[in-house]
Amino acid sequence: MVIAPALNPAEMAPEPGVEPRRITLLGATGSIGRSTVDVVMASRGRFAIDTVTANFNSQKLAAIAREVGARMAVVADPASYRELKAALSGTSITAAAGPDAVENAAASRSDLVVAAIVGAAGLAPTLAALRAGRDVALANKECLVCAGSLFVRTAETANVRVLPIDSEHNAIFQALENRNRREVEKIILTASGGPFRDAARWPLAALADVSPADALKHPNWSMGPKVSIDSATMMNKGLEIIEAHHLFAMPADRMEVLVHPQSIVHGIVAYTDGSMIAQMSAPDMRVPIAVCLEWPQRQPTTTGRVDLAKLGSLTFERPDPARFPALRVAREALDLGGWATNILNAANEVAVSAFLRGGIGFPEIARMGEEILSAAAGRDWGGEPASVEAALAIDSEARRMTTNLIG
Repeated sequence: MVIAPALNPAEMAPEPGVEPRRITLLGATGSIGRSTVDVVMASRGRFAIDTVTANFNSQKLAAIAREVGARMAVVADPASYRELKAALSGTSITAAAGPDAVENAAASRSDLVVAAIVGAAGLAPTLAALRAGRDVALANKECLVCAGSLFVRTAETANVRVLPIDSEHNAIFQALENRNRREVEKIILTASGGPFRDAARWPLAALADVSPADALKHPNWSMGPKVSIDSATMMNKGLEIIEAHHLFAMPADRMEVLVHPQSIVHGIVAYTDGSMIAQMSAPDMRVPIAVCLEWPQRQPTTTGRVDLAKLGSLTFERPDPARFPALRVAREALDLGGWATNILNAANEVAVSAFLRGGIGFPEIARMGEEILSAAAGRDWGGEPASVEAALAIDSEARRMTTNLIG
């Protein structure tokens, strides 16, 4: 049971004389972008969104730029520039377009860059932000799955902070903060189990007949179609293991996944003395976003609260490997190295898209990733990608291979 808190608006006001933190929002039109706008607008002036970007949705981007009073709006698709310029007519908001403009926006002066661009398109601008010395609140999986070593090395060289927005990694971040990693026995990422966790309702044989509409019915979270399907296959959790490996310098054998249908406990850190620290909150992405925006402080928010007494119980179970083979495939890719995790991510994106179009069955999504990894293992991919160009080249080739396999 989740209840909304009653807050006095005075509690949310910024301190007198304190300038708002300036934010660059990459991927403003997606679900994370929208939630970030909600957090900022509820902050009563503690934050100011300076720049917003989107891929091609000029009308929606312009509306967001007007809403937050942005200084600049940038669309990655050059063909959308005129539409964006027209939509901003009568304002002082500067319009720009093209991939280079997005990278320049990411590197421009701000206190925090929220990296919420979906897919491999988010890699170059997020790295540009790091190189420019900007702290990054990260909601883009591809930065770590496709080029984890490059990303971590760039952040360390620039001496900047990377704050994870993804709810599970944000939970681990909170439970680990200011603690010695050598005292950690393991970290536990939780998973809802998606719509097909219940074996009685969805026996394994029935998964072959799952429709896209069935797979998109997530029981707890409201997400985009790609993330919803990844949750149904539990590939999202496999990719999160890869991300956690890079974020927290944690080997795969010290990371565990537990199915937690209530989605209240988002992550647990188990320490060598037998203690366990868990982070709990409502299944609402505004919570981890607020943590990143406010860090290292905490401020009141209007997000829902959990009423444990009304909830009654929290349950946990180990994931069924036959039902969720994507977890095993992701661990195998992590063992192979950065080129393999990059290939798995690309193959999964193509397979999910094909499933949503009705081109393949639901069980084929994880199987495609496994088959492409097997086919790729005999080729020389040059090890860990050392540049954005190398990472994108692997991504492109894996997409071609998967498309050919699907036919």
